[in-house]
Amino acid sequence: MNEKMMLKRKIDALDFAIHEMVLFLDTHPHDQKAIGMLREYRRRRREMIAKYETQFGPYVKTVDDVHPKDCWNWIDSPWPWEREV
Repeated sequence: MNEKMMLKRKIDALDFAIHEMVLFLDTHPHDQKAIGMLREYRRRRREMIAKYETQFGPYVKTVDDVHPKDCWNWIDSPWPWEREV
């Protein structure tokens, strides 16, 4: 697996952990350890995205990031389920 894919996987794992912590905090809103973990996961996610963007460009691409030349070809890129494993 190349560096780009590894960074994406790490970011995906952090996204999952953040989502799970938010769900946990919905039912345990005063758990200071969980709040600290959420802050740490968010900090690490920001670092991973900064590293990704430094090496590979924007992590999230929007319509404004797509500049068609002679055709609209964004659909030719691999879909999320077509990524290398």
